[in-house]
Amino acid sequence: MTKKLFWINPYQTTCTAKVTQITGNIVKLNQTILYAFSGGQESDQGTINDIKVISATKLGDKENIIDIEYELESKPNFKVDDEVEVVIDKDRRENLMKLHSAAHIAYYFLVEKYGKQKIIGSNIAQNKARVDFARNEPLTELDEVEQKLNTYLEEGHDISRYQDEKNEDLWWWSCSLGKMPCGGTHVKNTKEIGHVTIKRKTKGKGKERVEIILSN
Repeated sequence: MTKKLFWINPYQTTCTAKVTQITGNIVKLNQTILYAFSGGQESDQGTINDIKVISATKLGDKENIIDIEYELESKPNFKVDDEVEVVIDKDRRENLMKLHSAAHIAYYFLVEKYGKQKIIGSNIAQNKARVDFARNEPLTELDEVEQKLNTYLEEGHDISRYQDEKNEDLWWWSCSLGKMPCGGTHVKNTKEIGHVTIKRKTKGKGKERVEIILSN
C-alpha cells in the first residue's frame, strides 16, 4: 500500500521513495506526495527522478485508496527497490489547497442563503473551483455570499483535517462552520486563501454552477 504523505503534510513538496513496481512507463512507490485525482480535486504535477509524470491514478474503491500509480513521460531511469526523488509543482499545489478549502467554506454560506443544496458535481483545478447543484431556481445575489465568504476568510479561522478512527483512508475536513469527509489537500488557516470571487454559470434546467476564483 502506498503511504500518502500528502495527507500527513500537504505543504510538503519533495520526498524520497522506494520503487515497488515498474510496468513499462508506469510505476508505483512505497510513499508519495503526488496527489492523484480524487474527490473532484485534480492531480498534482511533478517529476519522479526528474522524469515528468503525465498521469496519476488511484487504485482501490471509494473508501480505500490502496495504491497510486504514475505514468511517466519516458522510460524510467531506475529499477525496482531503487530510491527516487519525487517533486511536485509547489504553486499548483498551493492553489489547489486554497481553492479546495474555499469551495468547502463557500458551500456553508450558500446553504445559509439558499437552504441545503444537493451537490451533483465538483472540480478543484489550479485556476478555479466549481460546484454544481441540483436546483431549478437561479442562484441570484451571489454578491452577498461572496462578501460574507471573504469576511470569514480574512478573520483567520483555523482549518483542521483528521483521520477517521475506523478507516485510515477516510479523512475529515473541519472549520468553525462544520465538517465534511474529504481526502483532498487543504490550507491550515483561512487567511492563507486570500480574497476570492464567486460567479454563477448557467448549466441548463435543473442545474446551477458556482465558480470560485482566487483574486490574486
